[in-house]
Amino acid sequence: MLSLCAPLAAALEIVPFSAEALAQAQRADAPIALHFHSKSCGTCRLQAKAFEAMRADTGLALTLLVVDFDEDRETSRAFRVMAPGALIVLRGSVERARLLGVVEPERLRAALRSAL
Repeated sequence: MLSLCAPLAAALEIVPFSAEALAQAQRADAPIALHFHSKSCGTCRLQAKAFEAMRADTGLALTLLVVDFDEDRETSRAFRVMAPGALIVLRGSVERARLLGVVEPERLRAALRSAL
């Protein structure tokens, strides 16, 4: 079971998207982020590398759900994401940040922190 409560999480947790994990975080008003990723997207690979490096950052106690942009069109449409490489950061159901095509680790980290 995913631990989506920020106070219990030690650092950034990266997991595949599931509607259940998103709903659970939203019900708990927890910080959560969605990374719309495509295997063929160079920007997405750079973002994924930056997120992996952030896993040990204890200041980022939240979950990053990786949405397969190529396969999960329903979620992409629901969040109005038209291209891979998007990052949407939420606190519960409230959108705190939205980035598209950003690969700079500090800008990504700042967006993630906006939900804490």
